[in-house]
Amino acid sequence: MKIAILNIDTLKDEFVRDFGDYPAMFRNQLHKVDPSIETIAYETHFGEYPQNIDDVDAYIITGSKLSVYDDVPWINELKEFIRLLHAHKKKLIGICFGHQLVAEALGGKTRKADIGWCVGVHTNTLNEHAKAYGINDMSFSIQSSHQDQVYVPPDGAIILASSERCPNALMVIDNHILSIQGHIEFTLEYADALIEMRRTIFGELIYNSAKASLEQHTDQDKVTSWIIDFIAK
Repeated sequence: MKIAILNIDTLKDEFVRDFGDYPAMFRNQLHKVDPSIETIAYETHFGEYPQNIDDVDAYIITGSKLSVYDDVPWINELKEFIRLLHAHKKKLIGICFGHQLVAEALGGKTRKADIGWCVGVHTNTLNEHAKAYGINDMSFSIQSSHQDQVYVPPDGAIILASSERCPNALMVIDNHILSIQGHIEFTLEYADALIEMRRTIFGELIYNSAKASLEQHTDQDKVTSWIIDFIAK
C-alpha cells in the first residue's frame, strides 16, 4: 500500500528538530500499525502534487494552522484536487484541517466553533453507522487541537462519531473518503509542546484542562488501523 501525504503546514524549527514534520509524524504512526506501508510526501501548500492521481493507493491531507475558508491560492487549488479525487473515487483521508477542507470542497460548511478551542484528548461516541465500516467500538479518544469545525456535512456524508463539543467528528463519503477531526499523528510529547506554545492563546482554563487531559488513554493506534482497513477495502 502506497499513501501520499499532502502536507499543508510548516512547523517551527524546534518542533521539526524534536518531533519531525507532519509527513514524518504520519509515516511513524502508520508504520507503527503497519510497517509495510509506503509513504510519499508532497508539499502541497507549495503547489506540489503527484503527476498522476493513480501513482498512489490513497491520500492523506494533514492539519494546518490556517482555516479552510481563508482565500488562499493553495487552499483553493487543494479544494479542486479533492473534487478530482472524489470524481475518480480515489481513497482520501482528511485529518483536522483536511477533514474540514473535504467538507468545504464537497459542499459542506466549516466555521469557528461557538464553544471555542477543543484541545487535548477528547472522547467521541461512535454510532450505529460505524458498524457498517467494521468499527464495532462504542467510543474512541484522540488528540485534538482545533477551533474550527464542520457544521454542515456535505451531501452524501455519513457521520460515524460525534461528541458534545464536536458533532461531526468522523465522517465517510461514498466508501472512498474518510475524514476525522482528531489527530492520529500527534504523539503525547508533541501535543504537550503544542499546548505549551499556545498557552496564552488558549487562556488558563483551556490550558489547564488540556494539560490534565493528556493523562488519559488515547486510541490513536486503533483509529489508525480503521483508516488502513478503510483504504485497503
